[in-house]
Amino acid sequence: MKLIHSAILGAVQGITEFLPVSSSGHLVIIQNIFGLKGDILFDCAVHIGTLIAVFVYFFKDIKGILRSLFSFSKEDPDFLLLKDIAAGTFTTAIIGFSFKRFFENLFYSAKTAAFMLLITGAILALSRFIPEGKKKRVGILNSILIGMAQAAAIIPGISRSGITIVCGLLCGLEREVSARFSFLLSIPAILGAFLLEIKDAKSFSIFPILIGTSVSAIVGFLSLKFLIDTIKRGKLYYFSFYCFLVGIFVAVCA
Repeated sequence: MKLIHSAILGAVQGITEFLPVSSSGHLVIIQNIFGLKGDILFDCAVHIGTLIAVFVYFFKDIKGILRSLFSFSKEDPDFLLLKDIAAGTFTTAIIGFSFKRFFENLFYSAKTAAFMLLITGAILALSRFIPEGKKKRVGILNSILIGMAQAAAIIPGISRSGITIVCGLLCGLEREVSARFSFLLSIPAILGAFLLEIKDAKSFSIFPILIGTSVSAIVGFLSLKFLIDTIKRGKLYYFSFYCFLVGIFVAVCA
């Protein structure tokens, strides 16, 4: 892979990981345009870049969660949040492992990514009609439901941030609470996927991975900030138009 390709893919990952338009779907589409062979290790590496962006943006929340491990207080809000993240992560892992082969078979199909982008567009459009929630605590049941939504986002074209945030809104969560939980929940999912894939890597080029990861981290932070502001204003559905346009275009041309 040329360095310019790795930089472009890193930028695409940084933009689309947080904006609810499916990073995996766009990576599949861009790789098809460039005629690149799918590289799961590289895909995981640029996800690590966006994970760095999450750590930087939500540093205060992550610090509180780590501190709660030593507080031994079941009433600590950060400890309750940790339990919710664990419940959502466990749910995602069970589904991901159970349907691993099914997801892998879909991963490099541009047609599949295009169709799923249309599904993502419909999900985002739905957010326009969901009233503002009042819940500040996610809770175990809602965490499981959001974990199931995150598992569905393994399919390329289904936006992880989009489907989990909308699921949180349907559960009655406040917009900012739903967005924060969605991105905190992404941390163990991305780390787990990376560890599973890197152990099978036989060879790889270090410089394309470093370039892609760095670009995705910088662009990802800016995209995350933009998305949080958009969610606060209740304008998440704006992204549905983009998903519909790209999905239709790729479905016709692929």
